[in-house]
Amino acid sequence: MADTSRLTSIHVKGFRSIASLDLPLRPLNVLIGPNGVGKSNFIELFGLVRQVMTGQLQLYTRQRGGANRILHYGRKRTDKLEVEILFPPNGYSLALVPTDDDSFTIAHEVGLFNTGNNNRNPFIEVLTHPGALESRMANPVTRPMAPVAKHVYRALYGWRVYHFHDTSRDAAVKQSAERSDTSVLKENASNLAPFLWNMRDEHPLHYKRLLRIIQQVIPFFQDFYFPADDDGKADEKKSVRLQWQDKNHPDTIFNAHALSDGSLRFICIATLLLQPDIPALVLLDEPELGLHPAAIAIVAGLLSKASDRATIIISTQSVNLVNEFSPEDIIVVERDEDGASTFERQSAEGLTDWLKRYSLGEIWEKNIIGGRP
Repeated sequence: MADTSRLTSIHVKGFRSIASLDLPLRPLNVLIGPNGVGKSNFIELFGLVRQVMTGQLQLYTRQRGGANRILHYGRKRTDKLEVEILFPPNGYSLALVPTDDDSFTIAHEVGLFNTGNNNRNPFIEVLTHPGALESRMANPVTRPMAPVAKHVYRALYGWRVYHFHDTSRDAAVKQSAERSDTSVLKENASNLAPFLWNMRDEHPLHYKRLLRIIQQVIPFFQDFYFPADDDGKADEKKSVRLQWQDKNHPDTIFNAHALSDGSLRFICIATLLLQPDIPALVLLDEPELGLHPAAIAIVAGLLSKASDRATIIISTQSVNLVNEFSPEDIIVVERDEDGASTFERQSAEGLTDWLKRYSLGEIWEKNIIGGRP
């Protein structure tokens, strides 16, 4: 099960469209707003932190076009990128400064302890010394072994930014994966087949519930198919692909290519949210993509239930999905006159009269809470 430590707030300065942000977080956080206002940048920020933790800062920077393109309107306007994330009793603080070769160096990277109750003076443990190109946390040899460092590393390394958008012919989810690759569901679901196999064998109750949920959206779906060796046991060294059976034709084995894009994405999302050991932080960009309205309602229920065990952050363009949540779950993202992203959490109290006449999605469509082009 996910770590019981909840993300309570995030502070950001100087990352892409985000000039400055102090945002309290809830178990479920739903970002809405027009295209290009910064929703994806907010989600990508957590991806950056994980790249730092895995020793991929320089690679990440080069792939995104250099530090100047990552800093808010470039280094002439922004001289530092800062991130502070609190998950009491711990927290994490990172600052990156640009170099002459358009890369980043670490100005500071520290772990925090005793961050609850708005404590302004938590215990600070240095994780990486200033001037380093990569985090010491990425290497088991150099990683600090003090308790704060261990807790911070375990929390941040477990965060996952999931993208299930690619369902093309060459999508990773449709390719072979090693049978033994079952420890965690990959961000692009490339190991979905072995992950499901392991869920069936090790967590049968979770697996059966997953099948029931899938059948609500795909009525003709019967089960996944897992080929075994002649002795009835799976060969851990073999590669496996996602395969499944139709209720009406159980003797015919289909692969992932026989599923519609929406069906495959729904299976990925349902597996993610119903797994027994969900990551402590799950980030999803537009989970409604390609889904039927009935499936969107089910996804909303899965997201709400999963938020009992983990912090969930999603961005969406779906009015139907927004209708399934409470105002307090919704964060409206827009751009101010200077081009910086703004984030405003909604409240039922401020929308009492409107909610008597309209659904939350309709209120959004009418631009009463903003978040429209």
